[in-house]
Amino acid sequence: MTARRLFSDLVMAGCAFARLMTIAVAACAVSLAGFGAAVASPAAASTTYAVTATIPVGRVPVAVAVNQLTGKAYVVNEGSNTVSVINRAAKAVSATVPVGSVPAGVAVRQLTGKVYVVNSGSNTVSVINPLTNAVATVIPVGRIPVAAAVNQRTGKVYVASEGSDTVSVINTAMNVVTATIPVGSGPLGVAVNQLTGRVYVANAGSDTVSVINAATNAVTATIRIGRDTFGVAVNQLTGRVYVANFGANTVSVINPFTNVVTATIPVGSEPFGVAVKQLTRRVYVTNYAANTLSVINAATNAVTATIPVGSEPVGVAVNQVTGKIYVTNSLSNTVSVITSIRGKCPRSRDATTTRCGRHTGEMQT
Repeated sequence: MTARRLFSDLVMAGCAFARLMTIAVAACAVSLAGFGAAVASPAAASTTYAVTATIPVGRVPVAVAVNQLTGKAYVVNEGSNTVSVINRAAKAVSATVPVGSVPAGVAVRQLTGKVYVVNSGSNTVSVINPLTNAVATVIPVGRIPVAAAVNQRTGKVYVASEGSDTVSVINTAMNVVTATIPVGSGPLGVAVNQLTGRVYVANAGSDTVSVINAATNAVTATIRIGRDTFGVAVNQLTGRVYVANFGANTVSVINPFTNVVTATIPVGSEPFGVAVKQLTRRVYVTNYAANTLSVINAATNAVTATIPVGSEPVGVAVNQVTGKIYVTNSLSNTVSVITSIRGKCPRSRDATTTRCGRHTGEMQT
């Protein structure tokens, strides 16, 4: 496995659409319930997670992002230099878009629907027009770019380049790089806090997370994390940052106010990608060597379910409206679509057995 096999960090859709903020239905529901008070999670203890579809895509799918407004999922296929577009019903690939060489990461600007694909082999970002499913422009960035995240409020795209140890800042109105920020060694993951604008970069080579002030484009803190930091995601409601430690089989939880690791959560073998369901505050982590997805309860910092998926899962993203979870299986050349349900585990649409994970981590057949 190469470090280029990287998940794409999901940036959530906007509830306050005019303010271009993310968090979608999650923020709306929490505000109605009374933000700051104890909010009862819809994902009760009896919740069961089931793989309800397994969708063939291109070769070596490594990253996925969701347009929260249209429901479409965009899957980066590193081995075939394409992006597969999965339709709203999450049943099939509706389009295949050629991009640059060895694509590794993807992010969606929710307001415009434009898709930003980082091409690690050509040191570029391909911008896909969602209406035509074609590349509209190509933007040069740093060496071996592997991950991207969008500030939904400002429209800026942040691209982590593993080969140059930098983050490129793209102005999406002009499609040009306006700043290049030095970070730690071997940056592989990037995520944005949509409320504060802070950018978090996971540096696998130095086992750190760099915190970037978006207003100054300067690193304001460097946080020591576990071994081989890969994926990173932000809980937009609490601001907590979750980092997958590939070499330590753990997830680190960072307090955004103190920039201190407050918890270390054991997960599966070789955790890679991380995504957050904002309303339920569940954190999803792909375990590359274990072929599973760990579900973390953010309130208790404990794994409450373990879901079998395809072979060598890497990327993970969540549809904040429907709750569907998308996992890219890099060796199986598929995407597992996971749905949270209640009661009896249903049978998969494409298999004779069910593949579920309860809060006890069991699998039913």
